[in-house]
Formats: sequence, C-alpha cells, structure tokens
Amino acid sequence: MAVELEERVTHESHAALDAARAAASANQLPYAGGISPRDAFALIESGSAVLVDVRTAEERKFVGSVPGSIHVAWATGTSLTRNPRFVRELEAKTGKDAVVLLLCRSGNRSALAAEAATKAGFTQVFNVLEGFEGRLDSQQRRGVQDGWRFQGLPWIQD
Repeated sequence: MAVELEERVTHESHAALDAARAAASANQLPYAGGISPRDAFALIESGSAVLVDVRTAEERKFVGSVPGSIHVAWATGTSLTRNPRFVRELEAKTGKDAVVLLLCRSGNRSALAAEAATKAGFTQVFNVLEGFEGRLDSQQRRGVQDGWRFQGLPWIQD
C-alpha cells in the first residue's frame, strides 16, 4: 500500500513538472516554468524538489517562512538591492541539476531569480506562482485571494 501511494505521488509530481515545462515552453518563459503553491508543497513533501525562499531575511522573520525551506536572498535590505552572489549561493545550497522551486512574496522576484539561475546553467528552476503572500487585491492587501499562506500550507513565524 505504501509503495502504491509513493508511486502515485511521484507520478503526480512528475505530471506537475511536465505541465509547468509545457506551459513555460508555450509562453516562452526563460526558465523551466511556474508551479502552484499546492503542487510545490506536494513536490517538496515527496522529496522531488527543494524549496528556496528568495525573500529578504526581514520578510522571512516578520512575515513568516516555510519550514525546511532554504534561504538565498535575491535582494537585500529595504531598498531591495540585488544580491550579486545569488547564483553562487544558490548553486552551493542546491546544485545546478536539482529541481529547485523559488518562492518570494508574490511570484515576481522569484521569476526574475529563476531567469537568472537558468541563464547561469541551472536546468530545473521553477517559480512558485502566487508567492508566499499572494497578489494585491483591490484594497491593496495581500494574502486574501491566493498565495502559500492563503492556501493553508505549512508556515511558521518568529
């Protein structure tokens, strides 16, 4: 029974990655593709991917983070100064051939990070769509329509 469940989860994980790659190709994205928060969680839980949070240390501390995620900041400080060591730090923590899922606040910075990583030779970098907090709504608030936290996926806060 456990083997059947593991095979089903692995199949679903590969299907999510294949669908993301196909959509990325069709939309001419400069990286492997976009993954929903729920698919990202399933990939992480199955051991098929590693989650890398590219937000600032301050965002992770004060807004929350995903337990077990790796941190490599795409930008730092309140002015969001681009981290010139991002690709080197990412490679040191994941390797260039791992299935890497990048997470930011809304999915925008992680898309830029995915593009930079792909240009640097990473072969399987995906953007977690909607990010940790989600898109802004009509009231200029996050977390009320989509995103990792909105989906009820695991997270912690200091």
